[in-house]
Amino acid sequence: MELKFDSMAFILIVRDVEATERFYTEHLGIRFDRNVEEDGTIWLLARIGSEVELLAFPGDPQPGNTPGIVFGLADGGIDTVVASLAAAGVEIVTPVTEAPGGWSASFRDPDGHEISLFQSEALPRVLTTTA
Repeated sequence: MELKFDSMAFILIVRDVEATERFYTEHLGIRFDRNVEEDGTIWLLARIGSEVELLAFPGDPQPGNTPGIVFGLADGGIDTVVASLAAAGVEIVTPVTEAPGGWSASFRDPDGHEISLFQSEALPRVLTTTA
């Protein structure tokens, strides 16, 4: 029997759902839908592309108890993104380094989860903004 998957979800266990929502929205532009359980527990759901979901649930975060997460930068600009994160005081774990087929970097979110970025070598490493 061959398994076929139609989606993938990553779940983060976070200390403060609101702080997590602010961090991912401010720094990565991810927009979440808020969900409320009968007991009042709030959890977040963001759809990234058409097949990947990122969920955040309250709990006791322990880096390493969730899978590694890598966001692919569709337009490139990894140097620009990492510089922006660093300027905002986000801890950069691994600066932009060469990776198979492109460039990668990693940083920590407010709960200490290591999040990575990747972009193809065919894309520009710096994005310019037009006024």
